[in-house]
Amino acid sequence: MKSPLGVIMRLRILAALAALSLAALTGCGGQNGTTASSGTLRIMAPAAPGGGWDQTSRTAEQALKTAAPDRRVEVFNVPGAGGTIGLAQLAGEKGNGNLLMTMGLVMVGAIEQNKSKVTLADTTPIAKLTEEYEIVVVPADSPYKTLADLTAAWKADPAKVSIAGGSAGGTDHIVAGLMAKAAGVDPKQVNYIAHSGGGEALNALLGNKVSAGISGVGEFAEHVKSGKLRGIGVTSGERISGLDVPTLKEGGLDVELANWRGFVAPGGLSDADKKALTDLVTKMHDSQPWKDAVAKNGWIDSFQTGQQFADYLNAEQTRVKGIIAEMGLVS
Repeated sequence: MKSPLGVIMRLRILAALAALSLAALTGCGGQNGTTASSGTLRIMAPAAPGGGWDQTSRTAEQALKTAAPDRRVEVFNVPGAGGTIGLAQLAGEKGNGNLLMTMGLVMVGAIEQNKSKVTLADTTPIAKLTEEYEIVVVPADSPYKTLADLTAAWKADPAKVSIAGGSAGGTDHIVAGLMAKAAGVDPKQVNYIAHSGGGEALNALLGNKVSAGISGVGEFAEHVKSGKLRGIGVTSGERISGLDVPTLKEGGLDVELANWRGFVAPGGLSDADKKALTDLVTKMHDSQPWKDAVAKNGWIDSFQTGQQFADYLNAEQTRVKGIIAEMGLVS
């Protein structure tokens, strides 16, 4: 007669073998034994909470609850170096069909600025999502009432005018450089204070630790409307509806620029996983919650997928590299 302990051990071994057999049958595609059409989808925001990438990632998470209610979605943050720390982490997840990273123009510049060994060539382009104009703000009690006031102080002593924004070499930094150039100030003399997320830049502004700040309209708009910050210029060609802020051109600086954001996945994806992720993001884009969020945040729908987005990404890398080199933002 077999002992109870022997029976229990035999049952455990059989259960383990059954689990291994099941894993072998279902473990094709995706790094974690799941394909891009199943399992938990993780979305990396490669910056601190409170910024544009974080906002976009969490907006996507909420929209996917409607577009793909059976799919679990998690957002996590990997801040630092204009997103290049997150980019390096993404590159280490080669073949993982359950991972997306939010990125955009900021990362294109940061790759050059930080001389990152990992580039966007190590990713799989999935979709361009939105464009967004930038806004220049000052604290509510700032002595600079208008863009002309700020420009005059800038010309008098560039070092005394500190500007808070996102990562070095990113969109905010590029806007600061283009504004300086238009004002007749050497872009290399811009006293730019880089932050890893919009929340940190906002705190610096609200604490009167900097002269001005630059970020996406969606990040600062509510604080401008509440009176905590004063908007003195937007980078759009015309004034933005619902926001009583003049354009930079109205303020005397011939600068116009739109930021953009999108999704990339790890490199080495199978065709099936790439299609599954693209289809999922397309469903998200077409959902009403996403459309409502785009309108609420003042974003511009600029959806692209496939080869169209890949070509756009290549063109942007060439364009941005030229801009930041001209402005002396890279050594």
